[in-house]
Amino acid sequence: MHFSIPETESRSGDSGGSAYVAYNIHVNGVLHCRVRYSQLLGLHEQLRKEYGANVLPAFPPKKLFSLTPAEVEQRREQLEKYMQAVRQDPLLGSSETFNSFLRRAQQETQQVPTEEVSLEVLLSNGQKVLVNVLTSDQTEDVLEAVAAKLDLPDDLIGYFSLFLVREKEDGAFSFVRKLQEFELPYVSVTSLRSQEYKIVLRKSYWDSAYDDDVMENRVGLNLLYAQTVSDIERGWILVTKEQHQQLKSLQEKVSKKEFLRLAQTLRHYGYLRFDACVADFPEKDCPVVVSAGNSELSLQLRLPGQQLREGSFRVTRMRCWRVTSSVPLPSGGTSSPGRGRGEVRLELAFEYLMSKDRLQWVTITSPQAIMMSICLQSMVDELMVKKSGGSIRKMLRRRVGGTLRRSDSQQAVKSPPLLESPDASRESMVKLSSKLSAVSLRGIGSPSTDASASDVHGNFAFEGIGDEDL
Repeated sequence: MHFSIPETESRSGDSGGSAYVAYNIHVNGVLHCRVRYSQLLGLHEQLRKEYGANVLPAFPPKKLFSLTPAEVEQRREQLEKYMQAVRQDPLLGSSETFNSFLRRAQQETQQVPTEEVSLEVLLSNGQKVLVNVLTSDQTEDVLEAVAAKLDLPDDLIGYFSLFLVREKEDGAFSFVRKLQEFELPYVSVTSLRSQEYKIVLRKSYWDSAYDDDVMENRVGLNLLYAQTVSDIERGWILVTKEQHQQLKSLQEKVSKKEFLRLAQTLRHYGYLRFDACVADFPEKDCPVVVSAGNSELSLQLRLPGQQLREGSFRVTRMRCWRVTSSVPLPSGGTSSPGRGRGEVRLELAFEYLMSKDRLQWVTITSPQAIMMSICLQSMVDELMVKKSGGSIRKMLRRRVGGTLRRSDSQQAVKSPPLLESPDASRESMVKLSSKLSAVSLRGIGSPSTDASASDVHGNFAFEGIGDEDL
C-alpha cells in the first residue's frame, strides 16, 4: 500500500471553534481519511506503549506556537514519512492498533453511521452476490460473509481476496487495488460516489500449484472455473485456435477439472492484466499492456513493422523497485503547498539484471502503477512463504479473542526489507533477489526462445530470494 499525505486543509473547529490544520491521508492516490495532528500523536503514543519507543520511527514534535506555512508543509512531509514507515514495518503495519485507527478515521471522515446494509460483491464472471454487513465491517468480515453466502469452507477463505475495480464501458474490470485490513469495504466503494466502482472476489494467490487445494471443494472449483472462463473470454489468457477448440469441447462436457488442467498450461493463466499504458522498454514511450503472474511482469508490445512481442521480467531478477508520483504544476509554474495541483502521474520503476554485469532501470507509466507494485510484493510474499515451508492456508488472519492475529508460521515470514533510494527523490525501494538471469523477448504464439540466454554467466548475488529457493 502506498500511503501519502499530499495536502493539508484549514478547517473550522466544531461549534465555531478555532480553525485547525487537517491532514488528508491518501491510500494509493485516493482519499482515505482526514485527521488532525493530535489524532496522529495519539496513535503514536498508543503504539509506543505497546511496542516501545525504539521500534517506532521519529514523530514530528509539538510546537508551542502556531505554525508558519513553511512549518505546516514540513510537518506534512514528516507525518507522511512516519505513516509510510509504520505501514511498511511488518509488526507495526499489521497491528490492530494501527489498522483500527485508520478504519475509524475512514468512517468518521466519510460520515457513515454504523448500520446494517446490503453490499454487492461480484464474481469474476459478473455474477452478483448480495451480503448483509455492517458499514463498519472490515475487509475480513466482508470476505467471510461472502464465503458463507457461497458456502466456501473456512480453510479456503485465505485463497481468495476482495478487489476494488472500476467497470469500464465494455464490461471489463480495471483493477484499482486489493482491499486491505485497514479499510471498510462498504465505505471504500461508496465514498467514490460512482456506479463504475465495484468489489470483486478473485483468487489471491499466484502459484497454480495451489489450485489443487481449491479444486478439492465444489464451491472452490466453481469459483476457479468461472474466473478462468472469464479470463479467457477477456483475452487475458493467451489461447491458440486449437486450444480454444479443446477448451470449448471441455466446457460443453462440463468437465471443469479437465478444463482447468488444460488452462494451467496456457500462457498468462492466473495473471492479472492492467490497462494499456506506456513503458521505456525496449524504447522510450513504447505502448504496452502489462500483466502480472507466475512471479513475473509481462509486457506485451508491438514494435514498428513487427508482430506482437512480449518481454518477461522475473521478480527474482529485480534488484529493487519503486513507485514515484509527480504532479504537473499549474500554468504559471508555481504551486503553493496543497493547492493548485494537477493530475498525479504514477510510475513503477524496477532495476533489472539484463545480463550478468548489466543492471537497467525499466519504467512503466500507468495510473495502476501502485497496483502493479502491490502485485510484485504479493508475489514475493508468496515466494517467501513457500521458501519457509509454510502454506497460504495459514496466511489468512483469524480472530482470536476478538482481535486479528497472524498465525505463527506467517509471523516468521517477513516482507523483504525496504531500502533507501540513492536518487534525489529518496523513494522507498524493495530489495528482492539473490541469483538473477536475463529478460526474454519473444513472439507470442511462437515457440519460446530466450534471446538473452547467452548473456547469463553464473550468479549475481543480492540479499533476498535466490533462484535456488524457488
